[in-house]
Amino acid sequence: MLGSTHGTFTTDLRARVVACGESPRATVHGVTAVPGDQDVSGRPLHAAVPDLDRFFRPESVAVVGASDTEGRPNTGITRQLLAWAERVGARLVPVHPTRTSVFGIDCVPSVGALTEPVDLAVLLVADPLPVIEELAETKVKFAVAFASGFAETGEAGAAAQERLAAAVRRSGLRLLGPNTNLNAFERFREDLEGPAVALITQSGHQGRPVFTLQELGVRLSHWAPTGNEADLETSDFISYFAGRPEVGAIACYVEGLKDGRSFLLAADRAARHGVPVVAVKVGRTETGARTAASHTGKLTGADQVVDAAMRQFGVIRVDGLDQLQDTATLLARAHRPQADGVVVYSISGGTGAHFADLATEAGLRLPTLPQAKQDELHEWIPEYLSVSNPVDNGGHPVGDWRGRKIIDAILADPSVGVLVCPITGPFPPMSDKLAQDLVDAAEATDKLVCVVWGSPVGTEDAYRTTLLGSSRVATFRTFANCIGAVKAYLDHHRFTTAYRSPFDEAPRTPSPSFRKAQALMRPGRRLSEHAAKQLLRAYGIRVPREQLVTSAAAAVRAAGLVGYPVVMKASGAQLAHKTELGLVKVGLTSASQVRDAYRELTDIARFESIDLDGILVCQMVGRGVEMVVGVTRDDLFGPTVTVGLGGVLVEVLNDTAVRVPPFGEYEARSMLAELRGRALLDGVRGAPPADVDALVEVVLRVQRMALELDGDLAELDINPLMVLPRGQGAVALDALAVCR
Repeated sequence: MLGSTHGTFTTDLRARVVACGESPRATVHGVTAVPGDQDVSGRPLHAAVPDLDRFFRPESVAVVGASDTEGRPNTGITRQLLAWAERVGARLVPVHPTRTSVFGIDCVPSVGALTEPVDLAVLLVADPLPVIEELAETKVKFAVAFASGFAETGEAGAAAQERLAAAVRRSGLRLLGPNTNLNAFERFREDLEGPAVALITQSGHQGRPVFTLQELGVRLSHWAPTGNEADLETSDFISYFAGRPEVGAIACYVEGLKDGRSFLLAADRAARHGVPVVAVKVGRTETGARTAASHTGKLTGADQVVDAAMRQFGVIRVDGLDQLQDTATLLARAHRPQADGVVVYSISGGTGAHFADLATEAGLRLPTLPQAKQDELHEWIPEYLSVSNPVDNGGHPVGDWRGRKIIDAILADPSVGVLVCPITGPFPPMSDKLAQDLVDAAEATDKLVCVVWGSPVGTEDAYRTTLLGSSRVATFRTFANCIGAVKAYLDHHRFTTAYRSPFDEAPRTPSPSFRKAQALMRPGRRLSEHAAKQLLRAYGIRVPREQLVTSAAAAVRAAGLVGYPVVMKASGAQLAHKTELGLVKVGLTSASQVRDAYRELTDIARFESIDLDGILVCQMVGRGVEMVVGVTRDDLFGPTVTVGLGGVLVEVLNDTAVRVPPFGEYEARSMLAELRGRALLDGVRGAPPADVDALVEVVLRVQRMALELDGDLAELDINPLMVLPRGQGAVALDALAVCR
């Protein structure tokens, strides 16, 4: 379905990773880990990589509950496992308490009676727990449990699954399932060459469209149906596949993530190795999230955080299974791009214009071809047709010798990295020759050649034989899928070229700021604004000059020291939104105003039964761009950092961007680029540009705080953070902090 091979690039990048040196790893119970490599919170900084070679290619397989009685479900499964074992060269041992043989193979009565080492045990039993406990004595490396009725069914099932998971941890083996299926034991075509797609699904049926790509000539290497993930999870398989030399891309169907940190570490490993991960992640809507949870029994995660975390670590998120097929296959098989320019070549001006509009809107760059190149193309294309990009050949040149010359000339331009030819309908014999010319040209270049075959029939020889028979042309059925896959391809290689793992830069030891901040924390309580600002000060985040006072006279003295005009605010742990209660007074310019404001603020607090730790007398900060920077905890990923437009706009526009620590300056600036209101920081309607560097520094200090205070800080909200004109810094005017 898609073409060319990017195996050379992948191998080169992996070689560079090895040459640069990875931390020494040890393998224990089939899991490769980096000893002692933890961040400041004690969390691992490298993915644990299970050694799954013996799972996918075992030497011996025990089938517990094997049967050859026709009409029984276990009989069909046993028959399929026999065929699979023969294909992979494994010895199969049936296990059944009352049978002497199954399909002519001698049985053993129980797993305890196994006399030879077994790599993989397949459990065809309703309750796998007792068998897992028996297997602990046999040193079996892996087990598969098909049984359902666990976390996907509710609280009782979740408790049963936890008992199963605990038994697995005690046993030392690794378990796939429960609630999984036979997809790992499918028949994979061995006559296909080139980099392969490795498939991971939490629903077997949803992986079927990707698996059947083999019938279109796309190589599949593995299928991991993870089910409920009581033990082995999506992250384990991403980590394993990322290190396999035959894997060019990893395609995932994910309903819920078991552990966000493990997923990010696995994605980081794939990014280090240059292996693209393409994922459909269910749960964009409340209904989808609820349905996914009932299916797999795992958390789906707040979708904005999931989406941001995937982008942060280079995981390409797509919406449909058709997009998963097309994007994963293109990324697996295409060479590294030589340029990011896309040229649209068509036999119709309307087709070219339509595709160009959609591609440009999606963010692809369609460069205008140089005049010399246009002059060259006009040697074969009539002068009245546009060849600047899109290139319109008018139709007739594709039917003769001119067609191939046009394609070669376009591909020879150094600004062109991708050639896309939409063929909206078959028109033999010209479409047949056009398809063949495109295939032949693709064979002679490392640049990506894409074809969109628009016929709904799909039985035409030019499509079925010529295009799908090519290992170099990327063939699509829709404009949208082609554009999405090409954008993902260019974005992925830009990402991997610049990728620096944030885990390499993550703090290993607490900073002096941490010790100061920890002394300010009050477990289970919200901090007052005054205490929250002390927390910010501990991490070097600028706050206004201010004093906390408990009398009108002290307020007047403080105003004199701070400098008029001043702002006065009530400060107390109960106060989250002071303005709505009238507990903020702005622009006070005299001692009398300060005394009156003090009395009014304390009267309101008394009337509302609000306990105060005092009244803040604050410096009046000049105008700038109001932003919000905050920390919240996500159920899957732990602490997350948010930045967006602040003040009242944060609630009106919800214009925010999210990242999962650790991250560096590049990601902090990327967060700002995602904001719809980003232009405000550049200065609009005569306003000066804001101090973006200072804003970025605050974001980075906040993410350090989020990492170091992970066990102590539940929530932080700096709003507004006043970003002053360039060179003047940023000041946290208000802050809210909640301790865990």
